[in-house]
Amino acid sequence: MKDYGDFQRRRRERYVPNPEASLREQVHEVMRFLRYSPRTEEAYWNWVERFLRFHRLRNPKGQLVWRHPRQLGVAEVREFLTHLATALNVAASTQNQALNALVFLYGEVLHQSLGDFGDFARAKRLPRMPVVLSRDEVKQVLALAKGPYALSLKLLYGTGMRLFEMLRLRVKDLDLGRGQITVRDGKGAKDRITMVPEVLRMGLIEQLERVKALHAVDLESGYAGVWLPHALARKYPVAPRELAWQWVFPAGSLSTVQTESGDVELWRHHVAAELVQRTMKAAVRRAGVAKPATPHTLRHSFATHLLEAGTDIRTVQELLGHNDVATTQIYTHVLARPGIGVRSPLDEG
Repeated sequence: MKDYGDFQRRRRERYVPNPEASLREQVHEVMRFLRYSPRTEEAYWNWVERFLRFHRLRNPKGQLVWRHPRQLGVAEVREFLTHLATALNVAASTQNQALNALVFLYGEVLHQSLGDFGDFARAKRLPRMPVVLSRDEVKQVLALAKGPYALSLKLLYGTGMRLFEMLRLRVKDLDLGRGQITVRDGKGAKDRITMVPEVLRMGLIEQLERVKALHAVDLESGYAGVWLPHALARKYPVAPRELAWQWVFPAGSLSTVQTESGDVELWRHHVAAELVQRTMKAAVRRAGVAKPATPHTLRHSFATHLLEAGTDIRTVQELLGHNDVATTQIYTHVLARPGIGVRSPLDEG
């Protein structure tokens, strides 16, 4: 079995958080140092909290008492993971995320080896095919998408980007002259290049003009700038206010943000994911498509339609940003002609 105590053997610097800080603050500190995304931090902390809540004890007064994870170990981790599979019947991916969060906690934050705990009850990983829309269904859905987020949905299908990759695009990431979009810090902290759909070129030019005009207004309003990753704002203090770093799809209003120094500043975030998701849901309903389609379905459809058109699977892998071509091969199972073109005997007459 794999020894998860070896988790901390990495090709990156070890980091010891402030021992005087709370556990939550220590997790945050290490997450920021190792450049994990805010969404990953939120998900991991949720699992740490659930793990500690699961192992609370009752004192003689009947009160539930929390225990520090240093008081727990491999047996408690195994018990919790087994509980997720047997009592809560979670999906395999959910149990794996809980496992990753606890391995991170012990390996990167507490620097405490868990050893081998591979004999816990594992959730069953059921084979699932991704939901894919036909070309006609995509056309109907995108034609019926209303409001300011219709362009976002078209871009998702036209490029194969993930929803948050699209939302985090900055002005500098669009090279309309060369017809390229640079996806920064995608899944696995990787950058990649995808195409600019020719039919969206004018729409993107108009969107960038709107961003430019909005940015000019923001600067007159005492605007502090946008969030920059990896402490770039300290290295390049003027960058948060530069047009190149602004979001391609900015939120509709400025937000007040309290900085680490305690100051309150005006920032502009990107569009909330929920707004794009609602636009997609409404368009699917108007189109009468009886499939549980979400914005991520457009990424699945992008890959499937490229393969149907004869695009090399390695090219599709690169466009999607998959580490392994085996991940991309799932789309070969949902092509328009399953069974490698075998005809049903019913069609033989």
